[in-house]
Amino acid sequence: MAASTGIDMAEETIFTWGAPPLKFGAGAVDEIGFEMAQHGARRVLILTDPKINELGIPARITDSLAKHGISSETFDGCHIEPTDDSMDKAAGSAGEQGPWDGFVAVGGGSSIDTAKAVNLLTTDEGGLMDYINKPIGHGRAPRRQLKPLIAVPTTAGTGSESTAMCVLDVLSMRVKTGISHWRLRPTLAVIDPLVSLTLPPEVTASAGMDVVCHALESYTARYYTTFERKRPGQRVTYCGSNPVSDLWCEKALTLVASSFRTAVRDGSNLEARSNMMLAATFAGMGFGNAGVHIPHANGYPIAGMVKDYRPRGYPQQEPMVPHGQSVSLTAPEAFRFTFPSAPERHLRAAAMLAPETETLSDPAEQLPSAVIDLMRDIGIPNGIGAVGYAEADIPGLVPGTMKQQRLLATCARPVTEEDIAGIFAASIQNW
Repeated sequence: MAASTGIDMAEETIFTWGAPPLKFGAGAVDEIGFEMAQHGARRVLILTDPKINELGIPARITDSLAKHGISSETFDGCHIEPTDDSMDKAAGSAGEQGPWDGFVAVGGGSSIDTAKAVNLLTTDEGGLMDYINKPIGHGRAPRRQLKPLIAVPTTAGTGSESTAMCVLDVLSMRVKTGISHWRLRPTLAVIDPLVSLTLPPEVTASAGMDVVCHALESYTARYYTTFERKRPGQRVTYCGSNPVSDLWCEKALTLVASSFRTAVRDGSNLEARSNMMLAATFAGMGFGNAGVHIPHANGYPIAGMVKDYRPRGYPQQEPMVPHGQSVSLTAPEAFRFTFPSAPERHLRAAAMLAPETETLSDPAEQLPSAVIDLMRDIGIPNGIGAVGYAEADIPGLVPGTMKQQRLLATCARPVTEEDIAGIFAASIQNW
């Protein structure tokens, strides 16, 4: 008879954590050829967007690959804030020109996420909806090992270079969702701060708020031991806050506190840019395992149901709410809501994000106040009203949030439709 372990087998005792290898530093882009050669690749597809292609970064990668006997083609049709349509077109183009031995993604999270989807759809069977998270898609797990993917971020934002998920808009449903599985995680993240020096301040600010929300949401997420115990095959990418993810989130917040405002105001400051690139990757190592919750769940319908808002610093051809803006607009009120679940974590997070801020009489206001002060300083829109939404739009936004049950399950407090409606209402104007 087996001895008793003393463990309550109804409660979770296991957390998972994963991240790709990193190569960080000025000039790292020029070593991609060497890295891809280690995987035996002979033919590689570079995926990027038109603006990054014009800057010549993909051309540098082409040269680096060629020095190691690797031929390559460049697809520069990655869509800013990708959609199911744009990802299908990218995958279709890659499939027609393939087969490929590997992929290099160059750009913001949009290009990296598109490359993840292309890698999946050209390697495994099925279409996007087969893999998109439930209840929007079928949530099928990839069945095959994917091809080597080297991710080269040009923004300090999504942390997609270190995560196992990709995000997209499903146009027919006007909702943003994603695919999440450990096989999607890039093989290597190559982070070169020099490629971020030309980012406009508005893009730097928006992308940086994504870093802030990643770190804060995962740090305040439901703790992994509070979930019901899972069997090995049930373990998900988002397992709740845990000791390892906490370390990366804490470091990300301290880097943000020292460098974010400088990176927005003086984009040529290499130290600030380097720190923000590190912060984005560190936050990705945190939230990519712990998970995010209400601000990101709200950000999906805010971005997916955009009306006429066209942000400065971004392409003006079509309306959009950049991801970093969409997730930050309800963050102050979301952290007021989650404060009772873990007051000490919220206060610790506020102290890391705004170490010089005085202690407020209402402790529940400490973190929202720190977030609002930052948003004001770097020019983030003042609430969802500033990007085109009014109180009458809230009944339409709430269902889009409630579809993000994968994210809401990570919230440390149960969340109802009424709760989300209240958070939206209080976020029409943040200050």
